[in-house]
Amino acid sequence: MSSFTDPMSPTGDSRRLTNRNTNRYSVNQLYSMAAENDPDIEDDLSRAQKRLRDLKGRISAQSKKNFVLERDVRYLDSRIALLIQNRMALDEQNEVQQHLEEVDPNEGAFPPERRLTQYSNLFFLLQSEPRHVASLCRLVSLVEIDTLLQTVMFTLYGNQYESREEHLLLTMFQSVLSAQFETATEFGSLLRANTPVSRMMTTYTRRGPGQSYLKSVLSDRINSLIEHRDLNLEINPLKVYEQMVTQIEEETGTLPANLPRGVPPEVAAANPDVQAIIAPRLTMLMEIANSFLLTIIESMDTVPYGIRWICKQIRSLTKRKYPDATDYAICSLIGGFFFLRFINPAVVTPQAYMLVEGPPAKHPRRTLTLIAKMLQNLANKPSYAKEAYMSSLNPFVENNKARINLFLNNLCEVGDFYDTLEMDQYMALSKKDLLIHITLNELYNTHQLLMQHLNVLAPNEKQHLRILLDELGPAPAQVPRKENRTLDLNLFSRWETPIQDITTALMAENNVTQNEILYMETKSIFVQLIRSIPHAAEKRPINLPGIAEKAATSRDATLVRKGIKVKEMLRELEELKVVDRKDDYKLMQEEVAAELVHLGNLREKVLQESRSLEAVYKTICDHNNYLRSQLEQYKAYLQNVRFAADKGAAGGVGVLAFGGKERKPTKTAPQGPFRYTHAQLEKEGIIVESNVPDNRRPNIYFNISSPTPGTFIIALHYKGREKAILEMDLKIDDLLEKQKDNKHLLDLEYVQLNVPKVLGLLNKIFSKKK
Repeated sequence: MSSFTDPMSPTGDSRRLTNRNTNRYSVNQLYSMAAENDPDIEDDLSRAQKRLRDLKGRISAQSKKNFVLERDVRYLDSRIALLIQNRMALDEQNEVQQHLEEVDPNEGAFPPERRLTQYSNLFFLLQSEPRHVASLCRLVSLVEIDTLLQTVMFTLYGNQYESREEHLLLTMFQSVLSAQFETATEFGSLLRANTPVSRMMTTYTRRGPGQSYLKSVLSDRINSLIEHRDLNLEINPLKVYEQMVTQIEEETGTLPANLPRGVPPEVAAANPDVQAIIAPRLTMLMEIANSFLLTIIESMDTVPYGIRWICKQIRSLTKRKYPDATDYAICSLIGGFFFLRFINPAVVTPQAYMLVEGPPAKHPRRTLTLIAKMLQNLANKPSYAKEAYMSSLNPFVENNKARINLFLNNLCEVGDFYDTLEMDQYMALSKKDLLIHITLNELYNTHQLLMQHLNVLAPNEKQHLRILLDELGPAPAQVPRKENRTLDLNLFSRWETPIQDITTALMAENNVTQNEILYMETKSIFVQLIRSIPHAAEKRPINLPGIAEKAATSRDATLVRKGIKVKEMLRELEELKVVDRKDDYKLMQEEVAAELVHLGNLREKVLQESRSLEAVYKTICDHNNYLRSQLEQYKAYLQNVRFAADKGAAGGVGVLAFGGKERKPTKTAPQGPFRYTHAQLEKEGIIVESNVPDNRRPNIYFNISSPTPGTFIIALHYKGREKAILEMDLKIDDLLEKQKDNKHLLDLEYVQLNVPKVLGLLNKIFSKKK
C-alpha cells in the first residue's frame, strides 16, 4: 500500500471497507495495488513513489539513530555530574567510556545460520502476534523499557510508513492500554504516572509522522513568537515584583523604602503597580494561547492516524471501564495523551524537536511555558494549588471548554483497520522479503526479556512462543558496544505455509467468483498498459482493444506478454457476457478511467507528501547532528578526566585539557588569543542575543584564549581601545554542567551566547592547537 493512511482517512475512501462482509474488497484492492505498484512501469507516478519510499526508509532509519543517541545523551547527563564533582570511581569511568565506543563493522561475529533461522521464526511471531510484545511491555521494569522500546518502535515495527507494521504496532497498543485500564484502581491516575505504558505512548509520538505534524503545525507559530525577544509576559506576582524593584533600583540608584526585597507572594500580588503590569499581560497571553489553540484545532485532518486511533482507544476503554464518567472527564484523559505527551513537550522545548534554530531567549521561553500550562489546564481539570497566579488565566479555560471537548471527541472519529490488516497479513505470508534491521544486542536483549517472563507469556508448553524459546535456550550475553553489529534478519513463519497464490487464497476467504477475479485482473492489466504506453488514454472513451493491440505488437517483451494476455482475457469476459463489445466495453472503460483518475490524484498526493517529508527528514538529520555534538563534548571531557586521573596516580600534576589530547604533566604555555568578529559569532549561531547597537557591531570583536588546559577567557573588545570592555573566565566543568542542566545561555552582559555552540567552538579551536 502506498501509505497506511489512505484507506483509513477520517472521511473514508470510496474503496474502504464498511463491514466485514464486503466480499470483493480484498481482491479488488489487491489488483488496484498491482496496477499502482507494478515494478516494470516507469512513469511519473512510479518514479515519485520510489522517491517517497526511499525517503520514508531514510526517515525510519534516522529516527532509530536519534532514539539511540537520545538515550546515550540521557545516560551521560546522569553520569557527567558525578564526573564533574569527582565522585566517580575509575571503574565507573571505564563503563562510561565503553558507552561511547563506536561500532566497528569488522568486530564481532553473527550467530550461526541455524540460530538465525530460529530468530527469524521468533521475530516473525513477535511481529505478527503483537499480544506477546504487549504483555512483555507491561512486565518489564522502567529501567528496561527504553531498550525494549528501541526494538519494538524502531526495529520490529520500524518501517513507520508501512501499513502492516503500523497496524500491528497499534494492535499492540490496544492490548497494552486494555490491560492498563483493567488494572487501574482510580480514574485520576490513569495514563498520568511515569510508567512503561506512558513511556511507550511518548515514544510513539516521536516517530516520523508525529514529528512531521509538529513541524507543520507548530513551527511557524513558535518562530513568530520567539522573534519578540524582549516581550516580557511574566504573570507570577512575586517575579514581577522582583523585576520591578530591580528596574527601579537600576534607574534611580536606590531601593525605595516602601518596596523591600523578599516579600511574600500575597504582598507582591496585592501591590497596585504589580497588578497594573500583569493586567495587559494576561490579555496578551490569552490572545497568544487562543492563536495556538486555533492552529491546533484547524490541523485536525493532518493529525497522524495512529495518534488519533490511540485517542479513540482511550475514549472507548474509558467508557467501558467507567460507564458513568462524564464527557469532560473522558476528554481530560484524551487531552492528557494528546497535549501532555505530544503537543506540550514541543511547545516547551521547541529546540529539542528542531522546530526552531536555537534555544529561545529568556522571555519567549517563559511565554511558551505559560502557553503549555494553559493548554494543559484546558485539556485537563485545572488545579491552581501549586501556582495560584495561573487562576488569573481561568477565563481562557472557561471560554474554550466546549471547543476543546469537541476537538478531542472529533480526534477519535477515525475508522478501524482490522479488515485491511487481514489483507496485509495475507500479503506478508506471500512475500519473501519481510525483514528487519536489528543489532545483536537488540536480538539478545529481547531474547533475555522473553526468557525472564516466559512463564507468564507462554505458560503452556504447546504454545508457539514457548516452543521457539525452548529450542533457542538461554539468551547470549550482551556483546561489547564496538561488536554490536547490525544484521538483516529475514522474517518467516515456521507454522504457516507461505501463500503461493494470494488470489486463490483471498477468493476462498471472500467467496469471490472466478469471473470476478478475471474481470479485476483484466482491469488491472489495462491500467498498467496505459501507464506504460505514452498518450495511450488521451482520447476518450478509452479504446481498450486498441491499447491491447498496441501493446501486443510493440518491441517491449513485457508489453507484448501483457498485451496478448489481456486480449485473451477480454475475449473470455465477452464470452461469459460480463462485458459487451457492442457498447465498447463501457463498464470496463469507466472503471479503468476511474482508476486512472485515482492514480493521477495519487501522484499529486505522493509529491505533496514527499515535499512535507523532505522537511521532516532535514529536521531529523539536524537533530541528529545536535545530539552528536553533545556527545562529542562529553567524550572530550571524559578523556580529560581519565587523563587527569592517570597523571594524578602517577604523581604528576593532574590537569584537564579540553580536546582529549594527552599532555605531559608539566607547565603548559597559554594558547591564543584567537580573534572572532561579532558578525562571525552571530552567523555561527554562537551569539543568541545582542544588546550592542547595530552601528557599533562592526567595531566589536572577541578574543578567546586558554591560559591553562580546561580554562578559557572570552574577552570582548572595541576597536581602538587597548583594554577589553569585559572578560569572562570559563571552566570546562561549568559549561558542561550548564549543558547537562539544559541551561543553554551564557550571559556576557552585552551578549548572550549559546552554551553547546560555545563548547563546539572551544573544542574546534583548542583540540587542534599545539
